[in-house]
Order: sequence, then C-alpha cells, then structure tokens
Amino acid sequence: MFHYLKFFLFHGIGLLSALFLTLGGDWMTYGFLTIFFGYVLLDAVLGDDISIPDYKLPEILTWQLWMALPLLCFILFTFLWHVSSGDPLGYGALVQQLSGYDMVAARDANSGWNLFWGVIMTGLMIGMVGTITGHELTHRTWDPISMFVGRWLLAFSFDSNFAIEHVYGHHRYVSTTEDPATAPRGRNVYAHVVISTIRGNVSAWNIEKERLKKKRQGLFSVHNFAIRGYLMSATIMLASFLVAGWAGVLFFIAAGLWGKALLEIVNYMEHYGMVRNPETPVQPRHSWNTNKRFSSWSMFNLTRHSHHHAQGEVPYHELKPYRDAPMMINGYLTTITVALIPPLWHKLMTPKVLEWDAKYATAEERKMAEAANRKSGLKALQGITYSDDYRAA
Repeated sequence: MFHYLKFFLFHGIGLLSALFLTLGGDWMTYGFLTIFFGYVLLDAVLGDDISIPDYKLPEILTWQLWMALPLLCFILFTFLWHVSSGDPLGYGALVQQLSGYDMVAARDANSGWNLFWGVIMTGLMIGMVGTITGHELTHRTWDPISMFVGRWLLAFSFDSNFAIEHVYGHHRYVSTTEDPATAPRGRNVYAHVVISTIRGNVSAWNIEKERLKKKRQGLFSVHNFAIRGYLMSATIMLASFLVAGWAGVLFFIAAGLWGKALLEIVNYMEHYGMVRNPETPVQPRHSWNTNKRFSSWSMFNLTRHSHHHAQGEVPYHELKPYRDAPMMINGYLTTITVALIPPLWHKLMTPKVLEWDAKYATAEERKMAEAANRKSGLKALQGITYSDDYRAA
C-alpha cells in the first residue's frame, strides 16, 4: 500500500500550495520558500530510492495522474482570485464560512512582492503538477483519456506542442545536435530556455506538418494538433479573464511562461553536454539520472530519466533506478538552482562531463566530445583531447 500512497505526496504538495495561495499575503512568499527548501533539504537527507515495487493495481497509478488536471485548475484559480475584483465562484465567502478567515482582507493587504511570489509558486506548480504529469500522460499515445488530460495540462504552460516534439522528436534525437532540448557544452541555461523554446516549437510544427501531409489532411485545419494546442492555451486565458479580468490574463501568462521556463531548465540539466550519433540507439548513458527519494516520490519517478529515455513507453511506476547511469548534481530542485547560477553550474558539471567522456562514451562519442569541447568556450574543456586508444584511468 505504501508504494501507492507515496505518489500521493505529489497531490499533497499541490494542495499545500493551493492553501498558501488561498491565504494570500506573506503566506504566498512563505509557501514558496517552504516548498522549495523542503525539497532541497529532504532530497539531501533522505538519500536514494532504488526500490522496484511490483504493482498489482496499475490503474490506481493512472488515476493519480488524471487527478492532476482538476488540481492544477484549483491551484491557478486560488491565485487568480487574489487579483480579481470580486468573489469569483463565492470562494472567499466559502472559505470565511468554513474557517473564519477573511480572504477579502488578505487580498486588500497583498503587496506587489506577495503577488510576485504568487506568480513564482503558481508557475512552479504549473511546471510540477502540469508539465511533469503531462509529460508522463502524453507518452501514452494508445490511451485517448491520458492524451486528452496530458495535453490540457501542458496547455497551462503554452506547451501542448510538447506532446508532439518531445515524443516524436526529442526521444529520437536526444543528445544530438538535432535535438532542441539537448544543451551543448558551454551554453548557459538562460540562452537555452530561449533557444530550446523556439527550436522546439519549430520542430513540433514541422513534425505535425509531415504527419498531416502523409494523412492528406490540411495543415490549417481541425486536424492540426499544434493549432489545437494553441487554442487550448487560449481557452485557459479566456477562463482567467472570466475569473479576474485582464489582470488575471496577465498574471496567468506570467505564471505559465515561468512554468514553461522550468521545463526548459529541466531539459537543460537532463542532457547537458552529452553527445550521440543519431544513427545509434539511445542508451541509459545518454541522460543524466538521479534517484533522490523525495524528488522520485513527488515527481512520479521523473528522476529515473535514464531508463525513461532508453524505453520511453515504460510507465513511470515501472522505471528502474539505473544506479550505474550518469548522475545529476542532486535532486531536481537542487540541480535547477545550481543551473540558474552559470559559473557554479560549469564548475560542478565540467568534471561530470569529463567523467562521462571517460566512463560512458564510445570511441566515436569521444571524438564528438572533442569537437564539443573546442566549441564550448570553456577553458577547462577546450584543451581536452582524446587519443584513439584513450581509456579511463
């Protein structure tokens, strides 16, 4: 039973964030800091989860994923309520009736600083509750309900195209120069967010264009999943307007773009610096992995990224920890924090990249790594070369 319940930690964190957003004011600031530092601390002290349970009722684990959609709608609504001018859906009155807490007074006391942290926390939840779950669901191309829920979850970060590019592009070209999501050595995370977003959307559009051409369906038609994805995000913008007017639209856009940025930051740290010949099979060694317990339990095993890329169709509860795979700096939020500080990132990742060359790369990949080192712009890498008979010490 525990191995089913542990994944409900994900929903608990989502509800906790909704509580902090409901309380408003400084609670939005305290809420974000509590969740963020909680992740960092618990990943540091709880160690790794290398268990591989046998699940007899996998349908429960699918229902858990579907529950993310109403949860994310609720989280966004609680934040938008604080930028509205009335009492949408009577939520403030309901909270006061049940608890005695005056949400209107809390809203009147909100500062710009509070709302900034509200955006940050809402965006974090869009990234976690929306993107992580949407990622898992849109890999289940055989399940129309999962695809429907997954694409709507991704629409909160203006990224329903992820269901196209990630499944049919990224998984094919990962760790190659053809992959928008794979950051070459030396690139900083801020440039990567912009470059990967633009190239990813172009790639998704081209993939969809080819699909429609083969099916002899119109590019600008209801059959185009890319266009339908844009309309899904527009629908959420309309709902935001109905809740909180133009302020709601603007705050949703801010939170959604932050959620999208988080996805690209995660892409950055999951494949940074790796190389692969696109004609060779994807192996577990072509992705950075982590088995940190708290991140694994609260992110539906997103952490077991090496197995996911080796077998993208495997559901999250069957992913293996692959303890011999190349490892990230730490758990997900810790590694995200390091990535946001480029000098620290390169200081910590350069030795890991060199270790990857020595321990995991084939002879062909080491030659590719040499070229990547020269182009990196990093002094610590540019002088590194590998002979044909190079072996790890």
